[in-house]
Amino acid sequence: MSGQQHERGNGSQIFQPLAGDDPATIAGYRIAAKLGAGGMGKVYLSYTPGGRPVAIKVIRPEFGEDPEFRRRFAQEVQSAQRVQGLFTAPVIDADTKGAQPWLATAYVPGPSLADAVVAHGALPVQAVLLLIAGMAEALHVIHGAGIVHRDLKPSNVLLAADGPRVIDFGIAYAADATSLTGSGVTIGTPSFMAPEQAAGRKVTPATDIFALGQVAAYAATGSPAFGEGTSHGVLYRIVHEEPDLTGVPDRLTELVNRCLTKDPAGRPSIAEIIELCRTANAETVLRRPEDWLPAPVAADITVRAAAPAPVQTPPPPAAAPNTAPGVAYSPTAPASPAAQAPATPPPGFGPPQQPYRAPQPHYPTHPAGPQGHAYAPTQQPSHAQAYPGGGHTVPGSMNQAPAPKKSAGRRGLLIALAAALVFGIAGGGTAYLLTKDDDKQTQGGSSPQGGQEKGASGTPGPDAEPADTSDDTAGDTSDDKPDPEPDEYKGINLTAGYHLTLADEDVRPLEGEDAGYELAYDTGGYLDAESTDGKLVLLDPSQEGSLAACRADTRFAETIPTEKLSKGRQVCVITGTGHMGLVTVQGFSTEDSPSKYMTLDLTVWRNAAG
Repeated sequence: MSGQQHERGNGSQIFQPLAGDDPATIAGYRIAAKLGAGGMGKVYLSYTPGGRPVAIKVIRPEFGEDPEFRRRFAQEVQSAQRVQGLFTAPVIDADTKGAQPWLATAYVPGPSLADAVVAHGALPVQAVLLLIAGMAEALHVIHGAGIVHRDLKPSNVLLAADGPRVIDFGIAYAADATSLTGSGVTIGTPSFMAPEQAAGRKVTPATDIFALGQVAAYAATGSPAFGEGTSHGVLYRIVHEEPDLTGVPDRLTELVNRCLTKDPAGRPSIAEIIELCRTANAETVLRRPEDWLPAPVAADITVRAAAPAPVQTPPPPAAAPNTAPGVAYSPTAPASPAAQAPATPPPGFGPPQQPYRAPQPHYPTHPAGPQGHAYAPTQQPSHAQAYPGGGHTVPGSMNQAPAPKKSAGRRGLLIALAAALVFGIAGGGTAYLLTKDDDKQTQGGSSPQGGQEKGASGTPGPDAEPADTSDDTAGDTSDDKPDPEPDEYKGINLTAGYHLTLADEDVRPLEGEDAGYELAYDTGGYLDAESTDGKLVLLDPSQEGSLAACRADTRFAETIPTEKLSKGRQVCVITGTGHMGLVTVQGFSTEDSPSKYMTLDLTVWRNAAG
């Protein structure tokens, strides 16, 4: 989602100098150069205080003026920040509410596939297989976050030394919402659209699979599978005609043909694509050597790695329209009048940043084991936090909580004095309650659940009902009650059409999927909470599964499609009988398996639902 691609023909000038209408800083990020411009906006190069290069895409003003675009853009940024794959450029910072929205991703020092093919010609078969396998893994993670790319094309694939990077996922969905679509502007690139997309029908993850086949054909031949020309002509051929695969090597024919199936239901899954790449590679597993790209393309990577540094002293904030402090994507404390005054931060962006802790990624695994080794996540750059000396921001902690207002205690005191003067001695109790309420609002607290208002001495207030003091300990279900000890069940192979009962001491699959069961693997392809009042919650990849997390999360569902589950995803199970469980997905049966099953680990807390 970084937009780090360059316009064709601009390859000789990778790092373009800033023009008069380009900002010197964006929300505290000092701009070093312009990387390019496209239909959605301009892309700039900057750095974190630690020296990590980042690419910042500033959205075009006409998109930012559309409220529906902003809503969808914020939604896509939230989803994209959960994407932590080896073959994507992660979104690390964003502002979806400012005058001109922007987002920042890790900078990838490599040409786009489009630039590489234009400059050096088609890629060899071995490189294409590794390219498509890496892109398939990227789509697995993107789809797992609930995103359909919609604009997968050669200019949205960057070629890095250690593999491809898929970028710009989700922006096309937000752009679909703008008024520009009402003026005949097509969102997406016609040569790489799917038939259902060109015909205006429903877009699904299978839409990206069709585009993946088109990218494979382009990388192997240097030409789009459905030719070039006017948009209407290309779209007609995509919907009604077969692709021209002349020049596609035999080893790639099956892969490309299956991806370019007109019917979305007939296209291969991500796991099947990985297997097709492995089979065509004639190896047991796919291994990516350091020199997986041709030498001329690798030389382009070296050039892009020598990125220029930003100037140390930016001009005053009034020198450019975007030098005003950006609104951080996650909530930040309201700026005080002193903080709003223009100030120039010292060289190096100011004070040291707080360490950014990226969400723990869950990388995809496939039956073929495409990489043949364990994944190791890389450290991601930081987000933005308010610069204490002025209105600028510097990269830092994204989840920083708002600072409490210093005037809160003073305001509470003034309210208390005013209340005392108005109500006098006779209304002293009322004044106390007013000040207490204000104090609770200041601290963000609330009264205990099910509790009563109490006066200064801890006794019930004048309007409170008499308390029942018959037996305070009877039926006690307070938080003092210890949590039940968990029971662990590892490596359960739950076959489709079978179920699990959490109350069983020895939890094992039992036949049946439609009854009062607590957790069933339905043959229709989803997990099902069958029992009365049973609920499921699909935790986000960044959430750590625990009893506390399952108790707190209320995104209840009765069924969860298995297509939303990948290795490492966790599902909370709340039964109608009061038990709670945590399912950790470990994998699914392979295509050649005689039975359809999923492998999972299960943690059970009995009588924990309350």
